[in-house]
Amino acid sequence: MLKVGLTGGIGSGKSAVSSALSSYGAVVVDADAIAREVVASGTPGLAEVVAEFGEGVLAPDGSLDRPALGEIVFADEARLARLNAIVHPRVAERSGELMAEAEAAGASVVVYDVPLLVENGLESLYDVVVVVDTPDELRVERVSRDRDMPPEQVRARIAAQADRPTRLAAADLVVDNSGTREDLADRVAELWGELLARAA
Repeated sequence: MLKVGLTGGIGSGKSAVSSALSSYGAVVVDADAIAREVVASGTPGLAEVVAEFGEGVLAPDGSLDRPALGEIVFADEARLARLNAIVHPRVAERSGELMAEAEAAGASVVVYDVPLLVENGLESLYDVVVVVDTPDELRVERVSRDRDMPPEQVRARIAAQADRPTRLAAADLVVDNSGTREDLADRVAELWGELLARAA
């Protein structure tokens, strides 16, 4: 089973690549989805986040107010580190369970979609690291448009992540997403062929 670490900064198009690989037959383990799962309403993870950051990070329905929490942690490295210390061990444990299930089911390619792969030094966990690469200003433009986030907030999130040269240095394979959706579809088709060849 080929273990692929897929990463890219906010607005790079990593989710589009992940979704396309899933449609080709890869088993995708999504770290962001798991990160939401481990702090869902009623979980010990959410209780610990509230104990650390206060009731202000809760939405009226008792779920996590992610934008409110984001405003606190993306402006303060120490607070972000505290949040990561709560969430990351839970994500790692759940990811391990999903990886084991994929292996038991006989999957040939498992793609672990993890935004902070480079930031957390996780390259050695995977057989292949794939980086989705997009110029920073294009990422700001896309996220501002698609997620209705002010450009300065997008820039703050980009600044909190690894820079392009650092991320590219960690890559075994790079998917360039500076073009159209059609260009990206072609690149992902090539990537899938390469991953299948390596899995074989």
